[in-house]
Amino acid sequence: MADLSKIYLFRMTHIENIPHILQYGIVHSNSINANPNFVPIGDGSLIATRNNIILNNGRPLGEYIPFYFGVRTPMLYVIQHGFNMVAPMPAENIVYCVTSVQKIIELQLNFIFTDGHAVDGFTSQFTRQDIDNLNEILDWHAIKAKYWHKDNDLDLKRRKEAEFLVLGDIPTNAILGYVVYNQNSKNKLIKYGIDTAYIFINHEYYF
Repeated sequence: MADLSKIYLFRMTHIENIPHILQYGIVHSNSINANPNFVPIGDGSLIATRNNIILNNGRPLGEYIPFYFGVRTPMLYVIQHGFNMVAPMPAENIVYCVTSVQKIIELQLNFIFTDGHAVDGFTSQFTRQDIDNLNEILDWHAIKAKYWHKDNDLDLKRRKEAEFLVLGDIPTNAILGYVVYNQNSKNKLIKYGIDTAYIFINHEYYF
C-alpha cells in the first residue's frame, strides 16, 4: 500500500498569485473568492478545452483544480519556452505549491485522479476507492522522467502528465510548502509572509 503522506502533489502558479493564495487558498476560477488580479500561466486554449470535457462522474473537468504528481512537466516546458501561443515566462516567476494525497484526504476534499493527461482519450479516471492502489495505477518511471520523447514509447508524455484533480477550492493549510527557482523568488515569498522553513529552492524542478 502506498504511503500517501509521501506522495506529493504539485501545482504551478505565477509568483504574483501567492498573496491571494495565502489569504484564500488555491481557488477555482468560479469561486466567490476568485482572484480578480489572477496572473495566468499556461495554454489558455487548453484551459477552455478542459471546461468542455465531461468526466465519468458527470462533472466538467474544468470544475477541478489539477495537480501533477511530478515536476518538469511538458506544461512547464511550454510555459518557460513560450510555445503554443504562450508567452515565455522566467523560471523565477513560477512557484510550485506542494501538498500531498494524504493532506487532501485529511481535509475531506473531493478528488479523482488519472493515469495520464486528463484530456487524452486513452486516459483512465480513478476515485477515492482506488487510492490504495495508486502506486500500481500510476507509471512512476514516466512521471519522474526528465524527458518524454521516445520513439519506442509514444505514450510516455501522456503517462508523465497523470493528474490529481481536486473539486472546488483548496484551503491554504493544505499547502505543505513552496518550491522556487532561486533566492530572488524565495526572498519575494518571505516578503509575502511565508516562513522560510516552508520555502525550498530547487532549480532542477525547472528547465
